[in-house]
Amino acid sequence: MTTRTVIRFGGLCLAGGAVAFLGVFSYLAAKFNYPDALDGPAATVLPSLLATGEQGRFVWAVYGFLPLIWLPAGVAAFEALSPVRRGAMRLALFFAGLAALTMMLGLMRWPSVHWHLALAFEHAAPPERAVLAAVFDGLNTYLGNYIGEFLGELSFSMFFLLTSIVWLRSPSAPKWIGWVGVATALLGLIGMFRNVTGAVAPVAALNNYLLPAFMIILGVALVRSAPVAEPAAATW
Repeated sequence: MTTRTVIRFGGLCLAGGAVAFLGVFSYLAAKFNYPDALDGPAATVLPSLLATGEQGRFVWAVYGFLPLIWLPAGVAAFEALSPVRRGAMRLALFFAGLAALTMMLGLMRWPSVHWHLALAFEHAAPPERAVLAAVFDGLNTYLGNYIGEFLGELSFSMFFLLTSIVWLRSPSAPKWIGWVGVATALLGLIGMFRNVTGAVAPVAALNNYLLPAFMIILGVALVRSAPVAEPAAATW
C-alpha cells in the first residue's frame, strides 16, 4: 500500500467509524436505554441487557470492536502530518492506539462478562444476587468509568488535540479544521470528568454531538488531503 492509500483508508475508517458509532448508539438507546442504563443498579440493568437477546449481544460485540478504527486513523494522521511535526504525531499515534485498547476493554465487558452475569442473575437467590451486583458494580467502575471512559476519552482527546495543533501548523491545510479539532479535544478533556462532578455534564453532552462530527470532518479531510512537504527541521 502506498502512503496515499494508507492515509485515505485511515480517513475512511475514521469517518465511517463515526457513522457506525452513531448507528450502534441509536440502537442501544432505543433497546437498552443507553447511556442512562450505565448508572442503573444490577437488578435493573442485567435483566434489561438479557432482554435485548442475541441480537443485542451481537450489537454490543460490534460496538466493542469499533474502537479499532482509531488504529488506521492514527496511522493515517501520522503519515499525513509527520512531515510537519514528527514528534507530536508520534505521540498522537500512541494515543490513538491507547484509545483503541482502552475503549475496547470498556465496551467488551457487556457482551462477555456482563452477559454471563445477567444469565446467572436471572436464576440466583437474593444472597447470590448481592454478590453478582457487587461484581457488576466493580467491573463498571474499573473497566467502564476508569479504563473505558476516563482513560479512553483522555486518549482520543489527546490524539485530536495533537493532530489539530499540527494541522494548524501545516501550510496547506484548512485552518478551520484544526480549530474545530482543538475545541473538540478541549471539550472532551473537560467532559471526561463527568463522573467526578456533575458541573461538566453539559460539556460532556455537547461533546457527544461534536465528537462524531469532527471524526467525519477529519476523516474526509484526510481522504482529500494533499501530500505535505517536509520542512527543513520537522521535529516536535
